[in-house]
Amino acid sequence: SRITAIDRRLDGVLGVAILDLTSGQKFLLHGDEIFPQASSIKIPVLAELYRQEQANAPGKARLTDPYTVREADLVPDSDILLGLTPGVTRLTNRDLATMMVAVSDNSATNILIDRLGMENVNALLDSLGLAHTRLRRKMMDLKAAQEGRENVSTPRDMMTLLEALHQGKVLNKALTADFFKVLATHKDSALLRGLPDGVRAATKPGALEGVRNDSGIVFAKNRPFVLCIMTTYLRNEKQGEQAISDIAAAAYQHFDRIGRASPYGRTISPYNSSSDASR
Repeated sequence: SRITAIDRRLDGVLGVAILDLTSGQKFLLHGDEIFPQASSIKIPVLAELYRQEQANAPGKARLTDPYTVREADLVPDSDILLGLTPGVTRLTNRDLATMMVAVSDNSATNILIDRLGMENVNALLDSLGLAHTRLRRKMMDLKAAQEGRENVSTPRDMMTLLEALHQGKVLNKALTADFFKVLATHKDSALLRGLPDGVRAATKPGALEGVRNDSGIVFAKNRPFVLCIMTTYLRNEKQGEQAISDIAAAAYQHFDRIGRASPYGRTISPYNSSSDASR
C-alpha cells in the first residue's frame, strides 16, 4: 500500500519489482513495462565480464587483462578516466569495472563494451530469457539515442537477472562473490539513501533527463531481497529520486521486520533480553 501510494503521487511512470530471496515471493508494479535504463544497464555489462572470466577461453576477456587508456576512449561523465593520462595509464578490466560501478565512469564502460562485445552482453541476456533487456548503444552515443537505439529493461527482467546471479546460475561461487563485491562498491544512490547506515547493498543507479532508476540486492539481515525501481516521463527528477528512496525504505522495513520475527510473527529484539518475559 505504501508503494502504490508513492505511485499515485509521482508525476511520471513508475515500475517496481521486489523479490524475497528466501521465500521467492514477488511484488510487481508495472513489472513488464519497458524503461530506459541509463547507467543501470551496466549491471549486465558487469555480468558478462565475469562470465567471460569464468569461460577462460581464447578471445574472451579476463579480469586481469591490462588496457592502456587512449585519448579516443574518453567521453563526458567519466569522472576518473578524464583525470588520467592517456597513452600512459594502464588499468585491468576489473579496475575499469570498479570505475563503471562506483562513479558510473562512461569511458570505462565503453572500453568494456568494446572488449566484451555488445553482442555477447545481449547473448547473456538471451540465455536467461530476458527478451526485454537490451544493450543497444554505448554510453554518450547521442546519435544512436536520437535514432531510438536506447538501452532498455523491465523491472521483472532486471529482478530475474539479479536473482540468477545471486543463486549462482550464471557464475561459480567465487566469481559470484566478487561480482557482488564490485556491485556493492560505495556510490551515490537514491536507493541507498533509503536504507539505514551500515546495511550492505549491491546496486547500480541510472539517470537521464526524465529518468531515474536503481536496481540491486539489499542484504538485509536474515532476509536479502532484490529491489528494482524504474521511473520515466518524470516532470521532476528529484521527485523520482525521492520515490526511489521512499520505496527502498518501505521495502527494507518490511524485510527487516520479518527477518527478525519468528514463524509466528513475534519479533525478538537483540537489545533487550527482558523482552522474553511473559506479560
